[in-house]
Amino acid sequence: MKNPLETLFIPAGILLLGFLSALLLPAPTFGIGVAKSIMQWFHLMDLNQLYTIVFALWFLFLGTLEYLLIRFIWRRFISNAS
Repeated sequence: MKNPLETLFIPAGILLLGFLSALLLPAPTFGIGVAKSIMQWFHLMDLNQLYTIVFALWFLFLGTLEYLLIRFIWRRFISNAS
């Protein structure tokens, strides 16, 4: 039987893994010209807004990637072994 809190464990796991990987992997940075064009494209007010969005997306992307990788390893190699 599945755990009834599984719907909470999955997003929490993604956020936790994203937080841990954000400490280890640097987020992408842009040059001034690229940053200004992105700011104009998305109608942002300053560079802080741009990097807040970039860091949040980077955080979620890494967490999701690590979650899927760990889930794949668990289902493929570990859970079948027992």
